[in-house]
Amino acid sequence: MKRIVIKVGSSVLTELNTIAKERMLNLLSLIAQARQKYEVILVSSGAVAAGYTALKLDRDKHISKKVLAAVGQPILMSGYKNKFDIYSIDTSQILLTEEDLDSRTHTKIFQQIIEKTLENGILPIVNENDISTTPEQLFGDNDQLSAHVAHYTNSDTLIILSDIEGLYDSNPKNNPKAKIRKIVNKITEEELSQKFTPNSRFASGGIVTKLKAAEYIMSQNMEMFLCSGYDLTTAREFLMEDKHNKGTLFSQKTKVENKT
Repeated sequence: MKRIVIKVGSSVLTELNTIAKERMLNLLSLIAQARQKYEVILVSSGAVAAGYTALKLDRDKHISKKVLAAVGQPILMSGYKNKFDIYSIDTSQILLTEEDLDSRTHTKIFQQIIEKTLENGILPIVNENDISTTPEQLFGDNDQLSAHVAHYTNSDTLIILSDIEGLYDSNPKNNPKAKIRKIVNKITEEELSQKFTPNSRFASGGIVTKLKAAEYIMSQNMEMFLCSGYDLTTAREFLMEDKHNKGTLFSQKTKVENKT
């Protein structure tokens, strides 16, 4: 059975300062379906945004962000548990710092936890540990965290569910004729050096962090698929029907099998 990592961002999970319950339920429905075909690891943003639903602090202030994460993490996980119970799916919570994937001992422990969790039919939900990390230890965003998680768990594909439908050939905000690039084999330095442009105040990077994640994934001879987290039709077609109608597949392979 192939193994995949699904990463979902804050902009997908929250709306108007509250948890987007319908989108979360749609996500869980997709994951429940995908688990029939894949081993699934979920990397979830949203702790800080969830915290803001209960406590209005300035998330740009270092300590305030940590407090929001501390308040929001149980809110987020409670939302997941309540909805995953509908599908009789048990979950585990794994909080990581960059150090956990930069140490042989810590990395091995993380890998063993993932293997044992999946072996017992439990869905791992991974997030960065915003509370205990220092600025020097931060991945900075869950796009790059999810790429490292995919690599160190020997996953086949990283699926990033975002507030955009894929990588466009130009900025769709400025060019109404912009088209989605279906397959990307190489990312340029110019693309990687763009200004970070998150669409949500609780997001960490925007398209640049996704491109950096894709570059890392491709350097490990893996694939990454970027698509909308608002409408999961594209993700469902890609995962369950081997159809690539929308979204962007990042792959160094010259021919992408079964994704036509």
